[in-house]
Amino acid sequence: MVNRNLIRGLDLSEEEWKSELTLALQGNDPDAFDWDENINWDEQDIVVNRIVEGKVLRIDGEHVIVDVGYKSEGSIPLNEWEETDEPPVPGMKIKVLVEEIEDASPLMESGMIALSKRKAEKIEKWEAVMKTVNEGDVVTGAVTRKIKGGLLVDIGVNVFLPASQVDIRRPPDIGDYIGRTIQCLVLKIDETRRNIVVSRRALIETERAEKKSQLLSTLEVGQIRKGTVKNLAEFGAFVDLGGIDGLLHITDMSWGRIGHPSEMVNIDQEIEVQILHIDREREKIALGLKQKSASPWENVEGKYPVGSVIRGTVVNVMSYGAFVKLEEGIEGLVHISEMSWTKRISHPNELVHIDDEIDVVVLGINKEKQEISLGMKQTQENPWDKVADRYPPGTPVEGTVRNLTNYGAFIEIEEGIDGLLHVSDMSWTRKISHPSEMVEKGQKIACRVLSVDQQRRRIALGLKQMSDDPWATDIPNKYQSGQVVTGKVTKLTNFGVFVGLENGLEGLLHISELADHKVENPEDVCKVGDELEVKILRVDADERKIGLSRKRVDWSGEQEAADPIEQDDKPSKAKAAAAEELKGGLGESGPLIK
Repeated sequence: MVNRNLIRGLDLSEEEWKSELTLALQGNDPDAFDWDENINWDEQDIVVNRIVEGKVLRIDGEHVIVDVGYKSEGSIPLNEWEETDEPPVPGMKIKVLVEEIEDASPLMESGMIALSKRKAEKIEKWEAVMKTVNEGDVVTGAVTRKIKGGLLVDIGVNVFLPASQVDIRRPPDIGDYIGRTIQCLVLKIDETRRNIVVSRRALIETERAEKKSQLLSTLEVGQIRKGTVKNLAEFGAFVDLGGIDGLLHITDMSWGRIGHPSEMVNIDQEIEVQILHIDREREKIALGLKQKSASPWENVEGKYPVGSVIRGTVVNVMSYGAFVKLEEGIEGLVHISEMSWTKRISHPNELVHIDDEIDVVVLGINKEKQEISLGMKQTQENPWDKVADRYPPGTPVEGTVRNLTNYGAFIEIEEGIDGLLHVSDMSWTRKISHPSEMVEKGQKIACRVLSVDQQRRRIALGLKQMSDDPWATDIPNKYQSGQVVTGKVTKLTNFGVFVGLENGLEGLLHISELADHKVENPEDVCKVGDELEVKILRVDADERKIGLSRKRVDWSGEQEAADPIEQDDKPSKAKAAAAEELKGGLGESGPLIK
């Protein structure tokens, strides 16, 4: 090899150089010499990155020594020969790439040119591919390995297949494609970087677009077509009909109830489906599987006439009722209100659970909406049908106070059968403002049936009717006009004072009868709890009222005659209010029944 540093170190003049060249050229004038014609420059200059042919001279340890015809030798690492390659032997001709010619290069041994057999092969393969492959061409190759962002495909050289371009829907693991031979469309060629990007998805989409156009022109509603399940979702399955996907909705898979499409079909399964609807503009197709067989609803009225008793299986329980399967594809709803005649149900699961077998009565059918109304309680006798027979008016009953309202108390006399005890029927003598003055929730109590309205499912109960009406005989006989008695003040009003004569019985001491002098405010004369001696002025059994006087207690007959008791057929507002307050008796002394 020429040592240029040595040449530069020679200190020769121009004349001396010309003399030497003339001698070397066998007497020819260097200026008139045809250098291009007489000298093969390829054998004189070494060009980096050029592929040349060489001959293996020998194997030297981990290197193969090759003669490339430059009166110098080159070196190739032995590991550039793959296991499948023919091993190097002296005399073998190979093509190599000149990598480095500088003496100082770390790639070269002393006096050696750095060569590469592997790179030469890659370059030749690339150049061969470039002669036959262009952007937009379809190429075939084997997937060799998975790299970051995609796959490598060998089409003679490795090309890059991005993960997003592997299929129309990105597969869960693109590594499953390793070892498969696939066809792709060349998207981009970068000759500078020697990089090719391909797409299998683009090729599939192009093919599908062609097939889709052809297929859409032949599809008709009602046709039965074969297809392959490509994907599953919560709402259904996508089926490839051979160029276009159709949606098989979960509701069109079976006449019966299914929870997920995977219960009916699997990915890559070939199935037959019926075309239900075609939207040619949006290229959407609705498919059906259950429509291939007859609907069980076609003769539903004949199979399940209204009023018939059917045995079914509970398949779902909701807050408003339970769904009962009568047969595959036919379910009915038992509303919570149709579960029991008497029980108060907060949630259907108090009575039924999924997979329970129960008897139901068909209440109604809506064939168009595919709905059946069912009842559970109708399979049993309605207890209200016998209430009038079991509880005729006058029957004494015992029950539990279930609820209190402003107007009375509801008494449960048997499970699911309540009667109303009105406040006006709680006491003969006492005025009841609220039922809590007499009874409390959960208390057991004896009452008498007053009336039964079977149609409206109502029972009227009475508490005071458990004893005789004291106003009929006892009170008129015990309290006479002119009689002086002692009582206790129970209530003060602006028109007078109520005086309790005995438990549950009180009379009205009007403000005009409190004292001989005029009284503006009853509180000036007495207060609640005071004991007063009073004279009975009148006893009105029909109106259930007793009139009292305090000022007349010690009056003589002459005084009574001089100031007779007023008999006013049209009482004043104050007297009317007093009469209303008095009617019904005592109202502030707390519960009477414990």
